[in-house]
Amino acid sequence: MHKVTLIKILVASTLLVSGISAQATDDGRGFDGKSSNSCKGLPNHAQLKAALNSAVNADTTGFNLNMWATIVDRDGVVCAVAYSGSERGDQWPGSRVISAQKANAANAFSLNGLALSTGNLYSAVQGTSGASPLGGSLYGLQFSNPVDTAAAYGGNPATVGTNFDPMVGTRVGGVNVFGGGLALYNSARKVIGAVGLSGDTSCADHNQAWLVRKNLGLDNLAGVGGVSGDATRPDNIVYDSFNGNSNNITDGWEQPTCANTGNPASLPVVK
Repeated sequence: MHKVTLIKILVASTLLVSGISAQATDDGRGFDGKSSNSCKGLPNHAQLKAALNSAVNADTTGFNLNMWATIVDRDGVVCAVAYSGSERGDQWPGSRVISAQKANAANAFSLNGLALSTGNLYSAVQGTSGASPLGGSLYGLQFSNPVDTAAAYGGNPATVGTNFDPMVGTRVGGVNVFGGGLALYNSARKVIGAVGLSGDTSCADHNQAWLVRKNLGLDNLAGVGGVSGDATRPDNIVYDSFNGNSNNITDGWEQPTCANTGNPASLPVVK
């Protein structure tokens, strides 16, 4: 085959593949034609960081520490990771992966008609005790969907928390069962993913995740079911100390209080 002809064929093939790749990216579909959801309609790194910084500055519960935040799409793919400090060592290093676990858990166990925060899962996954001889109704859930350690800990540590965090584009997985993970609902009241926060007490994590979701405009839950007993905050965290430990619908969905907890009823109502 003539050398010039061969070069033309190779160039044409490269352009064809590039076009297919661009189309796959643009329409949110992979080469198998299946919808990947990607991260369309979800906040990017800059938007997440701005919402996180605002939430950290506004909330005074917990120990007032810096935070990690992760957003996943409906498939559990990490879309953005950010931290509130000036550098990655300003917040607990271990909280980065925990924030991803919380986002994954909130997304995995929330539906269009039922929102469950990670704080709502605490009591239901507890084992047997004198007070609960049968254990929680969801005992074992915390061991399901294990973390993909290669996705969680791979890549260059210098890029964590940036727009190029190694977790972005991966499915980290994991199930975390204390406060800090909330599903994200768009204007059609559909779940499009979740946000997870970690870096302080679990109560402060929940409070600031709540503010982050509001700051991002993805708290469209009015009319969505939940277990909090408060229709205006359906997936709010539940504490016995604020609910009188009564035999009501919130029993079995509580989490213990923390240092400097704050009143969950003071969080903004959903839209």
